[in-house]
Amino acid sequence: MITRFCFVRHGETDWNVQRRLQGHIDTPLNQTGLAQAEATAKGLQGHAFDALYSSDLIRTLQTARYAAQLLDLPIHLRADLRERHYGAFQGLTYSEAERHFPADYARFKAREAAYEILDEGESLLQHRQRVQICLEDIAVKHAGESVLIVTHGGVLDIVYRMATGLDVSAPRDFGIPNAALNWINFRQGEWQLLQWADQAHLHAALDELP
Repeated sequence: MITRFCFVRHGETDWNVQRRLQGHIDTPLNQTGLAQAEATAKGLQGHAFDALYSSDLIRTLQTARYAAQLLDLPIHLRADLRERHYGAFQGLTYSEAERHFPADYARFKAREAAYEILDEGESLLQHRQRVQICLEDIAVKHAGESVLIVTHGGVLDIVYRMATGLDVSAPRDFGIPNAALNWINFRQGEWQLLQWADQAHLHAALDELP
């Protein structure tokens, strides 16, 4: 049986704009992000979902609440849907992290799969294992159903790689826009990419912003 997933990255935050590493730090949506979350919920109204899951961080929960209201679904919170833990880099911009921790940042930028970021940060392999275990658990629970998941860019990076076979250490050659729709199937332990980074629902909403 196939489990059909729609993955949504949370709406924009001020730290996204500043290119600041959020990780597990709880940062809210900005006004653009709230508009994106509302537009995403409206864009999903034509689809039927059996369940809605979200990371427990506020930026994902704010995004998920719009969809929960319009789709009339409860939100199931999962801490294992959180962003990768960026350790000592959390709260810093990419340039600040490079300046303060040049050697460690070089390993981070090179996507060394087993490198654990300073101060209890996750390696790419640890992050992938956490995400894969979580999503396979959800897929089995909802076999034959459709599931909406609101999560983070780092989680979606892992999802794309699971569905395409791209290694975690390979450079990212795909976008992960805020509030885009990403459709994936799961069947008999295999992930299949259907559609990625659909933003058609966002254009009208964003055009109305000052």
